[in-house]
Amino acid sequence: MRIAILSCFYPYRGGISQFNTYLLKELSKNHTVQAFNFKRMYPDFLFPGKTQFIAKDDDAVPVESRTLLDTANPFSYISTAREIAEWKPDILITRYWLSYFAPSLGTVAQRVAKILKREAGKRGEISRFKSIAIMDNVIPHEPHFFDKPFTKYFINRNNGFITLSHAVEQDLLDIDSRCKVRTIPHPLYSNFGAKLDPIEARRAVINGLGGKNLSDKELAERKVLLFFGLIREYKGLDILLEAMAQLDNTYTLVVAGEPYGKFDRYQDIIDSERLAPFKENIILNTGYIPDGEVKKYFSAADVCVLPYRTATQSGISSISWNFDVPLITTPVGGLVESVGKAGTGMLTEEVTPTAVAKAVKAFFAGGREKYVENIHELKKKLSWESFCSELEKFIIEL
Repeated sequence: MRIAILSCFYPYRGGISQFNTYLLKELSKNHTVQAFNFKRMYPDFLFPGKTQFIAKDDDAVPVESRTLLDTANPFSYISTAREIAEWKPDILITRYWLSYFAPSLGTVAQRVAKILKREAGKRGEISRFKSIAIMDNVIPHEPHFFDKPFTKYFINRNNGFITLSHAVEQDLLDIDSRCKVRTIPHPLYSNFGAKLDPIEARRAVINGLGGKNLSDKELAERKVLLFFGLIREYKGLDILLEAMAQLDNTYTLVVAGEPYGKFDRYQDIIDSERLAPFKENIILNTGYIPDGEVKKYFSAADVCVLPYRTATQSGISSISWNFDVPLITTPVGGLVESVGKAGTGMLTEEVTPTAVAKAVKAFFAGGREKYVENIHELKKKLSWESFCSELEKFIIEL
């Protein structure tokens, strides 16, 4: 098959770009695949982070792509569709995670289908072209009034849908029960290198970044919690910080990730009187974490905490499992099936600081070995080869 992938690729950074790189690489083993990239993914005023692009010192793998689509310029929708159609794909794959992308990606998919149908008709043939969307979210974590109509527009211009959790599949079917959809779990990210010795990693994170001077024995005795990734309202870092006030001084929380917007409200919690006894146990790196630095944080951690207010699935869980790090997460969305039912970590009873603190205490009291064993079993199923095999089956069945 000739497969076109229209989404973000290098030099865009982040989990979705990394996912697309893996997808491209794996599909290219058996098919002819071409990456089509954004010329402009977000206008600057819509992007709350520091930059959308890879920095010079990042370790991201370059990907060759055709840079075409400007989401803020409708004229580019037409030219993008024309160039993709000229490449003559059998399949167009897009990624959908915000309703902002519905007009651009939906219009391109529709126009490519029309062009290829018209050309096939001139030859007396029937076009077998299909457009497939990988749906990270159906409704965004931070919703807007236009989400549902925009998403309907996008849905109506695609032939099939891949979701990464059953929670997202249900969201999709709630909007349109006629959708042809298959859930394939998020594969593991394995591009961050081998796991480090835990003490070596803790020297770098706790002593180095945190400015401590703990002995190796003291480092080994620490109970290290990790909050990793972009800091956004729905991810609940404030909930985890409040939970720290209910723990004791044997715990260390490492926060590693760039805030979307200001960090002030979180710093206010850290500087508050109730956290004063534990402030020294909170280590911050509020910048973007380059790929080469990721292993350091997960190698230092006993557990990764996802105190999310809402969730579909999480790319952070895939990184965490890659390093054999269990999860403590709130009982929301797809995290219930991927963590609770799979036994790869603990679910809190509810989305509150008290519930998170209670789960953290229970996790360390019960030991992590059983969760690591379950992670090892899960990892056997979460390969990119398996993901693309299921994707290919779905394409054939459409």
